[in-house]
Amino acid sequence: MSGIMARKLGMTRVFAEDGRAIPVTVLEAAPNPVVQVKTPETDGYSAVQVGYWPKKESRIRKPLKGHLDKAGAPPVSRLVEFPAPAEEVKAGDSFTVSMFVPGEKVNVTGLTKGKGFQGVVKRHGFSGGDDTHGCHAKRIPGSIGQCATPGRVWKNKKMPGQTGNTKRTVKNLEIIQVDVEKNLLVIKGAVPGARNGYIMVRKQIRRGGES
Repeated sequence: MSGIMARKLGMTRVFAEDGRAIPVTVLEAAPNPVVQVKTPETDGYSAVQVGYWPKKESRIRKPLKGHLDKAGAPPVSRLVEFPAPAEEVKAGDSFTVSMFVPGEKVNVTGLTKGKGFQGVVKRHGFSGGDDTHGCHAKRIPGSIGQCATPGRVWKNKKMPGQTGNTKRTVKNLEIIQVDVEKNLLVIKGAVPGARNGYIMVRKQIRRGGES
């Protein structure tokens, strides 16, 4: 098994045996039902499609309901795909937190907090203008290009714009605790996203095969 979908509950801390305080993020990873197993013969690639987070049956569209019913899966809010695991799985199986063990390293992907349209000071960390001497350009970007040559603004210029709300992956995070009964994963450090946001936890793929 290569990964699981979870929901971010928040951050706290746990204490190691030597008394050290370890900052951790708690994720709720309810069982992920396998909705579809994709193969090179039928889909052109190998993957496993899983669902996450229950949803009212009346709130899902009929095509999705038929897709879920075909696999015997309950109504879910989201569908995601993971690379095909080493062991054989079939539609109707479930991925649970039991696939992870404390001390294991994982990659965590989430959607960062959206902060709306922001200026260059907040978005890129510009220092801004002087606070004295009659400065009228405290938080503006200043010059953004040349005049005749090249006569345009270069691509990727740091400018004001949408901040946050982007997909980010944090690699090599350590699993501190696994609670199978409560479907909880306790991961060392911070992970992208706001509270109650969807989080994808994947096993690290080592050279020469899966971990």
